[in-house]
Amino acid sequence: MRTWLAAVACAVPMAIGAASPQEWPLHGLDMGNQRLSPITAVDPGNVRKLVPKWIWQSGVVGTFQATPIVADGVMYVSLPMSHVAALDAATGRELWRYQHKKRVEKLCCGPANRGVAVSNGRVFIGTVDARLVALDAKSGKVLWDIEVAPQLAQTETKAGLASGDANAKQAVTGSSGVGIAAAPMVFEDRVIVGVTGVGYGLHLDSPRAGAPLGAVIGLPGNYGGIGFLAAYDVATGERRWRFDTVKSPEAGGWEGDFVKKTPDGIALNRDVKAERKLAKSTPDAWKYGGGSVWNVAALDVQTGRLFFGVGNPSPQMNDSGRPGDNLYTSSLVALDARTGAYAWHWQQVPHDLWGYDLASAPVLFDVQVKGKAVPAVGHASKLGWFYVHDRRDGKLLWKSEAFVPQDNLFARATREGVRITPGGAGGANWSPVSVDMQRNLAFVAAMHMPVRYSLNEIPADGDKPAQPYFVLEPIEEPRWGVLAAIDLAHQGRLAWTVRTPEPLIGGVLALASGVVFTGEGNGNFSAFDSKDGTRLWQFNCGAGVNAPPIAYESGDGKALIAVAAGGSQIWGYAQGDAVIAFGLPD
Repeated sequence: MRTWLAAVACAVPMAIGAASPQEWPLHGLDMGNQRLSPITAVDPGNVRKLVPKWIWQSGVVGTFQATPIVADGVMYVSLPMSHVAALDAATGRELWRYQHKKRVEKLCCGPANRGVAVSNGRVFIGTVDARLVALDAKSGKVLWDIEVAPQLAQTETKAGLASGDANAKQAVTGSSGVGIAAAPMVFEDRVIVGVTGVGYGLHLDSPRAGAPLGAVIGLPGNYGGIGFLAAYDVATGERRWRFDTVKSPEAGGWEGDFVKKTPDGIALNRDVKAERKLAKSTPDAWKYGGGSVWNVAALDVQTGRLFFGVGNPSPQMNDSGRPGDNLYTSSLVALDARTGAYAWHWQQVPHDLWGYDLASAPVLFDVQVKGKAVPAVGHASKLGWFYVHDRRDGKLLWKSEAFVPQDNLFARATREGVRITPGGAGGANWSPVSVDMQRNLAFVAAMHMPVRYSLNEIPADGDKPAQPYFVLEPIEEPRWGVLAAIDLAHQGRLAWTVRTPEPLIGGVLALASGVVFTGEGNGNFSAFDSKDGTRLWQFNCGAGVNAPPIAYESGDGKALIAVAAGGSQIWGYAQGDAVIAFGLPD
């Protein structure tokens, strides 16, 4: 662990939950995840003067996706493998560290963690091995440690693929299992968190070092499990409620209505007749249904209603044994935060065959509809649209213009392979958005990464017939990032877009002064003008900047912009171990 002092040169609406400029107390800054800092000291006129004020290195090199939390002058940051460090937010000096001892050897979903929650003297961390740990905020001492979900029987097999199959020769990344990647959130006396890893798809390593993850294989069979979001008592860790993201037969069945189109009217290319026939022989498919929760929820503090996105069904991409709409996978879901009671859902992609998780955190704001203010919830999708719903009943108010190129959406796999964009990577992946209601803009970090979607076959073996399997793999063609400003006053018109050299994965920070920050996998951390997207400043951090930035004030009132620079293995970006805080020269 090393620390250096630098040697190189309007408020969030109360309905959502206001934050002071001195702190960054929640993952999304406020309960509604708006990520708009009230700081104005850094503005379009002086942002070019930003310099590093301190750099802290954890010594833990790995995919680093955390949003730091700043409260009472202390920065709490989760590290790869679910370790936690507390730093002096003004200087970067390490105060204490919690070393997590994982209970499984093979992780389902990699080492990344997206942050902690801090409340009433406690720090909460969801772990790579599906535990929830409460720490004392002053010392890092463990107060309680509970199992959120038991581990699944782990599967990372390519058994059954023919020896001559090129996919059988690649190394495997990850396995089935259960973990927690999303940051927890605290509401009243409950800490709320969801599990990941249950939406199984076989992920293969890239054949080239430094390249994005290789193919994702959709194998037939019963893999994965049932995803859920749950609330636990902040004092004891006792579970208060659990909401399963796979709808059981007792709750009406996950098959749903076998719809032929998305709720916004796009054909899904489904063979509904064949699915209905298959449903009679697969009554237990829901028990392996998937539905991971990849990101933090948003919460309306006035109504107590919680909003979160759900991941793909299991097995990923392969529907040979999971007929129906597969509720509530690939959906935006609303619950009562106090009881976990279902309120509504909106399934963005029924019967998902492409890995179109709702991975980005929802965001809350108000919009004008026919001259009246309507409470809304927005979601930046992997499909390349920003969806805006009435948060009272889930009704779709509108979706934005596409912020990335789209081609062959919802095309079925072919033996020759069909080019799809955006593919399972997105669009907007897990990167949180920022919303500036003073300017009626939502800022989205996105990517253009076309993929090839192919249908392959596991050969017949004795009495066992041949079985289809599906492959989603990157295409060797140009890929790039998009920072998009979406006009919330004109039903999602694109106010401006900026193309970046690297696909954007990490998240966005906006300042009330009119500056937007985001980072790239090449190490560049950049500031843009909220007005038109002009790049105003850039600094190379030496490792991929694939985490969401934050803003706060130090003890002497100086504005600081901080971000984790540790890259991302899955995207092939250089990994590191640093948190860097930038400020204006003294």
